[in-house]
Amino acid sequence: MPTSQSRPLDDTQRRLQAVLNNASVSIFLMDDRQKCVFMNRAAELLTGWTLDEVMELDRPLHDIIHHTYPDGSPFPLHECAIDRAFPEHNQTQGEEVFVHRDGHFYAVGFTASPIRDEESQTIGTIIEVRDVTEEKRAQERQKLLVNELNHRVKNTLATVQSIAWQTFKGTDAETFERFSGRLTTLSRAHNVLTETAWARAPLRVVADAAVDMVPTDRISVTGPNIDIHPKAAVSLSMALHELVANAQKFGALSREGGHVALEWDATQTQDERTALSLSWRETGGPAVTEPTHKGFGLRLIERQVAMEFGGSAQVQFAPEGLTCKIEMLLPKLPDPVALEPQRDYAHG
Repeated sequence: MPTSQSRPLDDTQRRLQAVLNNASVSIFLMDDRQKCVFMNRAAELLTGWTLDEVMELDRPLHDIIHHTYPDGSPFPLHECAIDRAFPEHNQTQGEEVFVHRDGHFYAVGFTASPIRDEESQTIGTIIEVRDVTEEKRAQERQKLLVNELNHRVKNTLATVQSIAWQTFKGTDAETFERFSGRLTTLSRAHNVLTETAWARAPLRVVADAAVDMVPTDRISVTGPNIDIHPKAAVSLSMALHELVANAQKFGALSREGGHVALEWDATQTQDERTALSLSWRETGGPAVTEPTHKGFGLRLIERQVAMEFGGSAQVQFAPEGLTCKIEMLLPKLPDPVALEPQRDYAHG
């Protein structure tokens, strides 16, 4: 039971102080001169400075904990993204590197928001900060592991290519070239995925890598730049490689004046998945006739790309040029896929 001398828990200042000092995130309150007027306990532990010590220095907080770049060069206040929240009257967020009281640098993630009075005038800034040093180290370790894995995979592919060359040597050069091209495409797809630690791949980058050997005036690539699942990235890379190889040997890319249009569109389904519709259209090439049997490339498109992803693939051998349309549901990514407005890109 509280005594008559105790202060009630519903006292606003006492409640606010309790909340702030028990928060795990570091919180700083800045006045209109960018000087710190409040730090919670987490902020004191993060920086190595106490609120009393910071206030006694009577300097902008930036000059105390954020005054130097990691390379040792001075970091002036006007270059600081955190402090732009006050003069620009807008919330800012991102990552920076602070300087601890003992001199070591550490990475932080921050959100800085302006504080306004009753007349909507900015009178200060509240800054939330968390130490992301371990996250950065973990990301670096993961990147090293993925790079090492990619290096080993590429070595394995090179070994397979060497075995294939020895196997086909002097007997079937054309078959070896087709096989070697598929390995190269697979290697390029791995390179694209390595950039994102095999989490996702931009479809635009996947498409560009697959048609990289086609002159830019012979192909147009159009579609929204979406991120796709690694499994879909590899399958689409292989499918596009087969379409390019076929066009170079038999289709529009086998003669001057031929052209290819690669287009895709993406829509969200009710279950928050992404439905991809991709088309390949050839014009200006030799007259097309339907083959008597399906080769490996066509079977790959129909089975691996279409059936594996619950979609369909339709290849039409119209006399004026081959067309291929692929409809598929992309596997879900950890985060929602952000669709940008459709645009035309200049391939290259």
